[in-house]
Amino acid sequence: MLILLPPSEGKTPALRGPAVDWTALGFPELNPYRAKVLEALGTVSAHQDALALLGVGASLRDDVERNTRLHAEPAAPAHSIYSGVLYDALGYRSLTPVQRRKADESVLVISALWGALRFGDSVPAYRLSMGTSLPDVGRLAPFWKEQLGDTLSAAAQGHLLVDCRSSTYAAAWAPPAQQTVTVNVFTESGGVRKVVSHFAKHTRGELARHLLVRRGKAPGAPSDLLKAAREKWEAELVPGTARKPHALNIILPG
Repeated sequence: MLILLPPSEGKTPALRGPAVDWTALGFPELNPYRAKVLEALGTVSAHQDALALLGVGASLRDDVERNTRLHAEPAAPAHSIYSGVLYDALGYRSLTPVQRRKADESVLVISALWGALRFGDSVPAYRLSMGTSLPDVGRLAPFWKEQLGDTLSAAAQGHLLVDCRSSTYAAAWAPPAQQTVTVNVFTESGGVRKVVSHFAKHTRGELARHLLVRRGKAPGAPSDLLKAAREKWEAELVPGTARKPHALNIILPG
């Protein structure tokens, strides 16, 4: 089983420690492309109109300024850099050592800057969205889609993929449909079902945690994932096709 997560927009910078060690990152074949994005990000972030170019507000000025010195910034494991609703619900710090090892092996984060990261890969905090366009790189989702295919398809062999990404980050890699289950979250009241956003992030984080802490074998097929989800939620599985992934729909009370 591999759990695909988006990064969080908000990140918690490491206060001390060494800078990123590129040779220690997972998927080292991506390093030339990571370096290209990082260089373009540093150039844009030093521009007088950097906030507008990156599509962020004035409150994030310090984050954007940090982008200009990422080679030297302290790095920390991805699970501690990424913060926010989904990652709070996953709660890496409260996992047992065995569960943490399982998370480090099972969780992949699709990143606008790094392409793809293992949960234990150490990186600095940065500010960059997959929807951004950078000079000499272009829009990041198409850029990474061209680079990630072979790498992640090889990593995915033999695994059920539990896709908890948002649509922006899902655009960067289309995993093999037959072995992938996308996770949707709805509320239902009076027979009326509605898509939720904020609670979807929280519930996806809870699902990731549940899959990491539950006893027994990790789900190896979509039907196994449905059984695991039903241990905590009302859920249904929508079968996929040769080109469309399966869908796990988690239904919350309205």
